[in-house]
Amino acid sequence: LFPSKIATEQQSVVLVKRLLAISVSCITYMRGLFPESSYGTRYLDDLCLKILREDKSCLGSLQIVKWIQGCFDALERQYVSFFSTFLMEFPISSEMTELYQFKFKYKKEVPQMDIISNQMNFVNGVCSSEDVKQASRLLIRKLYLLMQNLGPLPNDITLTMKLIYYNDVTPEDYQPPGFKEDGSSGDLLFDGDPVNLRVGSVSTGFHHMKVRVTTEKKRMGTVESSLIQKNGPTEISHQGLDCDEEEEEGSTKISCLNLALSQEEVIGPKKKRKVSEPEKLLLEGRK
Repeated sequence: LFPSKIATEQQSVVLVKRLLAISVSCITYMRGLFPESSYGTRYLDDLCLKILREDKSCLGSLQIVKWIQGCFDALERQYVSFFSTFLMEFPISSEMTELYQFKFKYKKEVPQMDIISNQMNFVNGVCSSEDVKQASRLLIRKLYLLMQNLGPLPNDITLTMKLIYYNDVTPEDYQPPGFKEDGSSGDLLFDGDPVNLRVGSVSTGFHHMKVRVTTEKKRMGTVESSLIQKNGPTEISHQGLDCDEEEEEGSTKISCLNLALSQEEVIGPKKKRKVSEPEKLLLEGRK
């Protein structure tokens, strides 16, 4: 599943791409969005992973694979900032049921790993490949644990995605394969009381990937308390849960607010961020 070593930028991007593919596959499998035939089986230690494949008999899973490949293109170019997956009531409306967000940073500095609330600085600034793979395994296990403890989704559900970019490096006319310029108003509503969950993050020295989940409070089962984002952001927009590290520290109050906040309100005087959405939605509601 992972490169034998992670010492170059190219090896790092391979790891991040595989982590993204595994994570999205986990979400769709554990939430029951596609049939068993849409997945292949791989093993990570004692953990059985279901990985999305190009299943021509299931247009939905085929489309998701293409969207992930489009995100790969943006990752390789170091354009994408956020990759957000939305589960929404079918037919598609502005109300979200669940939000899965992957945040990417690109850097060349001393490697650090931040898993939940624990931080580790590696000796002499050297991050071994095994350390990175161990962090990756922990992130995947945390995600599977979370998925196992979420309550069932509504019967009629659909999935869509959005890519948010770093404006200073991304050409205005750039669109990855399978995506187009986002034409929505920017307003997003959350169906119910949202709770923000911090799954974890992995840093290689070249890339930093962070995973967060927002779900309805009533859908949470026995979730590890450390997963609940402390003083989590209460603004949901096309930026997703875009917040600084400092915002994650502080009080233990859980954000459970009904939200309707536009993209322009979040950004303020800054330039509106470039956002892409899928060219086509082939997913019908899950029956």
